[in-house]
Amino acid sequence: MYLAENTFKTVIASTPLISIDLVVRNAKQQILLGYRNNRPAQGYWFVPGGRIYKNESMDAAFLRLTEQELGVKVERSHAAFLGPFEHFYEDYVFGAETSTHYVVLGYELILDLDIAHLPQQQHSQYQWFDRQDLLNRKDVHKHSKWYLEQSE
Repeated sequence: MYLAENTFKTVIASTPLISIDLVVRNAKQQILLGYRNNRPAQGYWFVPGGRIYKNESMDAAFLRLTEQELGVKVERSHAAFLGPFEHFYEDYVFGAETSTHYVVLGYELILDLDIAHLPQQQHSQYQWFDRQDLLNRKDVHKHSKWYLEQSE
Protein backbone atom coordinates (compact mmCIF):
# COMPACT_ATOMS: atom_id res chain seq x y z
CA MET A 1 0.00 0.00 0.00
CA TYR A 2 1.40 3.38 -1.01
CA LEU A 3 0.93 6.01 1.72
CA ALA A 4 0.00 9.67 1.41
CA GLU A 5 2.88 11.99 2.34
CA ASN A 6 1.41 13.16 5.69
CA THR A 7 0.60 9.61 6.73
CA PHE A 8 4.06 8.42 5.72
CA LYS A 9 5.68 11.25 7.72
CA THR A 10 3.78 10.10 10.81
CA VAL A 11 4.79 6.49 10.25
CA ILE A 12 8.49 7.37 9.86
CA ALA A 13 8.39 9.51 13.00
CA SER A 14 6.65 6.77 15.00
CA THR A 15 7.95 3.36 14.00
CA PRO A 16 10.72 1.47 12.20
CA LEU A 17 10.29 0.74 8.50
CA ILE A 18 10.91 -2.76 7.18
CA SER A 19 12.90 -3.04 3.99
CA ILE A 20 14.86 -5.37 1.74
CA ASP A 21 18.39 -4.59 0.56
CA LEU A 22 19.90 -6.36 -2.44
CA VAL A 23 23.59 -7.17 -2.52
CA VAL A 24 24.02 -7.94 -6.21
CA ARG A 25 27.21 -9.61 -7.40
CA ASN A 26 28.20 -10.25 -11.00
CA ALA A 27 30.24 -13.17 -12.36
CA LYS A 28 33.45 -11.27 -11.48
CA GLN A 29 32.26 -11.03 -7.83
CA GLN A 30 31.88 -7.25 -8.13
CA ILE A 31 29.10 -5.60 -6.14
CA LEU A 32 26.49 -3.31 -7.70
CA LEU A 33 25.95 0.08 -6.06
CA GLY A 34 23.83 3.03 -7.07
CA TYR A 35 24.48 6.69 -6.29
CA ARG A 36 21.54 7.78 -4.09
CA ASN A 37 19.26 10.57 -5.31
CA ASN A 38 17.08 10.72 -2.20
CA ARG A 39 17.33 10.97 1.56
CA PRO A 40 18.28 9.13 3.63
CA ALA A 41 21.80 8.23 2.41
CA GLN A 42 21.56 10.87 -0.34
CA GLY A 43 24.90 11.45 -2.03
CA TYR A 44 26.33 8.03 -1.18
CA TRP A 45 26.84 4.83 -3.13
CA PHE A 46 24.34 2.32 -1.77
CA VAL A 47 22.99 -1.14 -2.54
CA PRO A 48 19.60 -1.30 -4.30
CA GLY A 49 16.52 -2.02 -2.20
CA GLY A 50 13.39 -0.56 -0.70
CA ARG A 51 10.70 -0.90 1.88
CA ILE A 52 8.01 -3.54 2.21
CA TYR A 53 4.49 -2.14 1.95
CA LYS A 54 1.68 -2.95 4.38
CA ASN A 55 -0.19 -6.10 3.31
CA GLU A 56 2.60 -6.99 0.88
CA SER A 57 4.26 -10.35 1.46
CA MET A 58 8.05 -10.52 1.52
CA ASP A 59 7.94 -12.59 -1.68
CA ALA A 60 5.78 -10.00 -3.45
CA ALA A 61 7.98 -7.15 -2.17
CA PHE A 62 11.10 -8.95 -3.40
CA LEU A 63 9.61 -9.35 -6.89
CA ARG A 64 8.53 -5.69 -6.97
CA LEU A 65 11.84 -4.37 -5.67
CA THR A 66 14.00 -6.42 -8.02
CA GLU A 67 11.91 -5.20 -10.94
CA GLN A 68 11.90 -1.55 -9.77
CA GLU A 69 15.55 -1.44 -8.73
CA LEU A 70 17.18 -3.91 -11.16
CA GLY A 71 14.79 -4.03 -14.10
CA VAL A 72 14.24 -7.81 -13.73
CA LYS A 73 11.87 -9.80 -11.56
CA VAL A 74 13.70 -12.29 -9.34
CA GLU A 75 12.09 -14.73 -6.92
CA ARG A 76 13.23 -14.41 -3.29
CA SER A 77 14.00 -18.14 -3.31
CA HIS A 78 16.84 -17.40 -5.79
CA ALA A 79 18.64 -15.18 -3.26
CA ALA A 80 20.78 -15.98 -0.22
CA PHE A 81 19.52 -14.46 3.03
CA LEU A 82 22.28 -12.44 4.74
CA GLY A 83 20.29 -11.71 7.88
CA PRO A 84 18.54 -8.81 9.56
CA PHE A 85 20.23 -5.42 9.93
CA GLU A 86 19.28 -2.12 11.56
CA HIS A 87 19.92 1.19 9.82
CA PHE A 88 19.58 4.49 11.68
CA TYR A 89 19.62 7.83 9.84
CA GLU A 90 19.45 11.37 11.20
CA ASP A 91 17.21 12.48 8.31
CA TYR A 92 14.30 11.11 6.31
CA VAL A 93 13.00 11.20 2.75
CA PHE A 94 11.27 14.58 3.31
CA GLY A 95 14.10 16.48 5.03
CA ALA A 96 16.24 16.70 8.14
CA GLU A 97 13.64 17.27 10.86
CA THR A 98 12.95 13.57 11.54
CA SER A 99 15.18 10.52 11.82
CA THR A 100 14.59 7.19 10.07
CA HIS A 101 14.95 3.70 11.53
CA TYR A 102 14.95 0.70 9.17
CA VAL A 103 14.88 -2.98 9.99
CA VAL A 104 16.48 -4.39 6.86
CA LEU A 105 16.43 -7.91 5.47
CA GLY A 106 19.61 -8.35 3.48
CA TYR A 107 19.72 -10.68 0.47
CA GLU A 108 22.49 -11.55 -1.97
CA LEU A 109 21.90 -12.21 -5.66
CA ILE A 110 24.22 -13.26 -8.47
CA LEU A 111 23.21 -11.35 -11.62
CA ASP A 112 25.07 -9.98 -14.60
CA LEU A 113 23.21 -6.76 -15.32
CA ASP A 114 23.83 -4.09 -17.91
CA ILE A 115 24.08 -1.03 -15.67
CA ALA A 116 23.36 1.31 -18.59
CA HIS A 117 19.72 0.16 -18.55
CA LEU A 118 18.93 0.11 -14.82
CA PRO A 119 16.01 2.18 -13.47
CA GLN A 120 17.06 5.57 -12.10
CA GLN A 121 14.36 6.45 -9.58
CA GLN A 122 16.43 6.03 -6.43
CA HIS A 123 19.89 6.18 -8.00
CA SER A 124 21.30 8.58 -10.60
CA GLN A 125 24.03 6.18 -11.72
CA TYR A 126 25.31 2.68 -11.08
CA GLN A 127 28.72 1.11 -10.84
CA TRP A 128 30.24 -2.32 -10.22
CA PHE A 129 32.74 -2.23 -7.35
CA ASP A 130 35.44 -4.66 -6.30
CA ARG A 131 34.95 -5.63 -2.66
CA GLN A 132 38.11 -3.98 -1.30
CA ASP A 133 37.58 -0.78 -3.28
CA LEU A 134 34.03 -0.55 -1.96
CA LEU A 135 35.16 -1.04 1.64
CA ASN A 136 37.89 1.62 1.32
CA ARG A 137 35.78 4.39 -0.23
CA LYS A 138 34.37 7.19 1.93
CA ASP A 139 31.49 7.80 -0.49
CA VAL A 140 30.12 4.26 -0.03
CA HIS A 141 27.61 4.35 2.83
CA LYS A 142 28.54 2.40 5.96
CA HIS A 143 25.28 0.44 5.83
CA SER A 144 26.22 -0.95 2.42
CA LYS A 145 29.68 -1.86 3.71
CA TRP A 146 28.16 -3.82 6.60
CA TYR A 147 26.90 -6.53 4.25
CA LEU A 148 30.43 -7.24 3.05
CA GLU A 149 32.16 -6.81 6.39
CA GLN A 150 29.87 -9.45 7.86
CA SER A 151 31.13 -12.02 5.33
CA GLU A 152 34.85 -11.51 6.15
